[in-house]
Amino acid sequence: MSSDDSRLFYVGNAVVDLVLTIPQLPELGGDIIASSTTFAVGGGFNVMAAARRLGLPTVYAGTVGTGMFASLVRGALAGEGIVTVGPTHPRMDTGTVVVMVDEGGERTFVTSFGAEATLTAEQLGALHPDDSDIVAVTGYSLAHPAGAAAVAPWLAALPPEIVVVTDPGTLLTQIPTEAMEVLMARTDWWTCNSREAARLTGQGRPADAAAALARRSGRAGVLVRDGAAGCWLTAGGSTPVLVPGHVVSAVDTTGAGDAHTGAFIAGLARFGDPLQAASRANAAAALSVTRRGPATGPRTEELELFLTRCS
Repeated sequence: MSSDDSRLFYVGNAVVDLVLTIPQLPELGGDIIASSTTFAVGGGFNVMAAARRLGLPTVYAGTVGTGMFASLVRGALAGEGIVTVGPTHPRMDTGTVVVMVDEGGERTFVTSFGAEATLTAEQLGALHPDDSDIVAVTGYSLAHPAGAAAVAPWLAALPPEIVVVTDPGTLLTQIPTEAMEVLMARTDWWTCNSREAARLTGQGRPADAAAALARRSGRAGVLVRDGAAGCWLTAGGSTPVLVPGHVVSAVDTTGAGDAHTGAFIAGLARFGDPLQAASRANAAAALSVTRRGPATGPRTEELELFLTRCS
């Protein structure tokens, strides 16, 4: 697909990350001193910000709460020019994620659901994406029982012309079986990292996992992120191909996969070529890990300059 009229409808979770920089994870029952502590809006916001910074009009269709964390989310969305059309929960604040980043840039999460997990079927029914739009969904939308009950049937009822992109995320094993089957049947592009792909398929090699996911879906193109190596891409039954990545000095991998997903969606909308979109997504993810914070996807001019230097 390629359309100047495309928008991204994000049905997911914009939350607040409490980011702790630590030397390593503490032992069970132990303690450790963080060298820095910051609050930042993250979760699905990272995907939306990455796509919006690359020129794709973006709509947040998830629920925002009422409280301190919800105010941070609203401010961040407005600051990126992301339109909020989802409902407001009058009595619940937005959820949080504790993100622990070690010296190697690896991150570990603890998620606490909030208002973003209360989206209902009626609220989703008020959304009307056009045929040229892209709908993105995450495993965080479906790991909570209420979210799965609302989002899965809504996705299944979308017109086939609307492109659906799914990134299951780290909570993929908590998605109910029925909701997972809907995802696999309706998704046009399935994107995940190599660890998640291995957990879903039992295949340790990213290329094999990509092929297995494509066979399981029968419909979806599949993209498996493989760190600095790049990503494996397959569509229409083709043999997975490696789209080369970029070696950079990583300082924080938090949100790198989200930056990749947002850039891939923006590339699909702009160019309609999955290989080109994946190549640009690899570059966007590489740039994102050279910066601290969860929402560090580049803007168009930064990405173009990086690609020029790499050519």
